[in-house]
Amino acid sequence: MGGSRVKGALPILVLLCWSGAALAGHELDSRDIRNGQVLYKQHCASCHGANLEGQPNWRRPKDGVLPAPPHDASGHTWHHDNKLLFDYTKLGGTALMEARGIIGIESGMPGLGDAMTDDEIWDVLSYIRSTWPDRIREIQAGRNPPHGP
Repeated sequence: MGGSRVKGALPILVLLCWSGAALAGHELDSRDIRNGQVLYKQHCASCHGANLEGQPNWRRPKDGVLPAPPHDASGHTWHHDNKLLFDYTKLGGTALMEARGIIGIESGMPGLGDAMTDDEIWDVLSYIRSTWPDRIREIQAGRNPPHGP
């Protein structure tokens, strides 16, 4: 009888473990958020704003380039998965698009791979995520592929 209880609980346990993995932030978990905040101020705030508010009229191109978007909940940063955010930050907008075979896209986002280590970029992204409301963090976490145990 005890064995049937275990068998009955096993699918529930597997479902709970799998759903947790599917919504995990993965690379953004267990990061140094304070370091990310400091690095954000040094490398990002001049364009994206000290309060993550972005530039005015960020959806309208100026001289063919979109202004820096907000990284707070009003922007679209949280619409993207962690890897895209990392690659965009490390390579810059134009280089990332070219790496994906999209040529001729002008982006004002410079690559910061020479200015920050990979871990520092993840810290910045973790800091940005830490400012979002819980619901937005959950939605963004769901955009990431599940990682194995």
